Amino acid sequence: MLNALLLITCLLTPPDSVPPKRFSLLPLPVVYYTPETRFGYGFAPTATFRFRGDTGQNVRPSQVTLGAVYTQNKQLLLYLPFQIFYKNNRYFANGELGYYKYNYFFFGLGQREVPNELYGVDFPRIRVNVFRRVSQPAANQRTVAGQPPSARGLYVGLRYQYEHYVITSTTPDGLLASGAVPGGAGSILSGVGTGLFYDSRNNVFYPSQGMVADFSFLSQGSAVGSQVRYDRWVGDVSTYHPLNRRLTLALNYVLSVTTGGQAPFNALSLLGGTKRGRGFYEGRYRDDNLALLQAELRLNVWNRLGVVGFGSVGALGNQHDFLRLNQPKAAYGAGLRIRVNRDLVNLRLDYGRGLPYTGVGSSGVYLTIGEAF
Repeated sequence: MLNALLLITCLLTPPDSVPPKRFSLLPLPVVYYTPETRFGYGFAPTATFRFRGDTGQNVRPSQVTLGAVYTQNKQLLLYLPFQIFYKNNRYFANGELGYYKYNYFFFGLGQREVPNELYGVDFPRIRVNVFRRVSQPAANQRTVAGQPPSARGLYVGLRYQYEHYVITSTTPDGLLASGAVPGGAGSILSGVGTGLFYDSRNNVFYPSQGMVADFSFLSQGSAVGSQVRYDRWVGDVSTYHPLNRRLTLALNYVLSVTTGGQAPFNALSLLGGTKRGRGFYEGRYRDDNLALLQAELRLNVWNRLGVVGFGSVGALGNQHDFLRLNQPKAAYGAGLRIRVNRDLVNLRLDYGRGLPYTGVGSSGVYLTIGEAF
């Protein structure tokens, strides 16, 4: 959903012949569909701007969006995602400030599965990442359809996350209500860390070559206000391989590892949702560690119309069994793409199905803006 708000501004991108404005404000509607929310409706006024000193041809615009969404599942989402580029892309900051009144299904932890338990939760969330570029690719690298390169190169920086997770309701006699689940009565998370970000994609929204890599370390502890103590190491890498003029193979590799303590259930590595393991409900599987491989074949059929086929396989584990490779979680599906502007932003309609198929939480329809990876 955060990506949908960030990318929806591209629906009204001016034509090539119109020079970009230094500041613009667009009041935009939001409509989307996921298994976790069903239909969501709202608005997202978005400010797009460039700083006065940023005059280079390749400067990416900064964006700040104020989103308010209400869903068919009676969930309320209020949040402000942002991405800021400064000093001709030398500095890059992104993240979100938000408040959510939400409900989810809980399916258990690790290999312990339970019938889907509905629970309610309220939580404010802060996520801030601040990076500085330390190197960049050659200026003459080609782009899609002659577009200028975006904020490419290697960035290093700092990260901060805060979340106050207040459980407002649980399923009577369920596992969450029993008190046996870490974080089942709520939690306060506050963590600081560092990270590396590298981008060599030829297009940030629908790349056909290059790669993007995000490596992060985040430490939770009482020194920074957290109720719990643990560390999280995450590597998320996507590569893009043109097979011919119309066909691209996109690959995504994810490794998420927990060390140094016990994370609450809502902060565990998880499978499912719009990005990691489409076909599974978000959080259908949760554990300390996750390794995931995703592949997607993207075919441009005609003009603005495209189709994709995708699949994923993941393994989870804990601090005793690092990864249970003999118990993989696989999913597959297909989708339709409709390009909505010259920047190759797509309307995405996907259907995914998890294996083994067990009904609840093992299939889903996704209607949103932008790619999964």
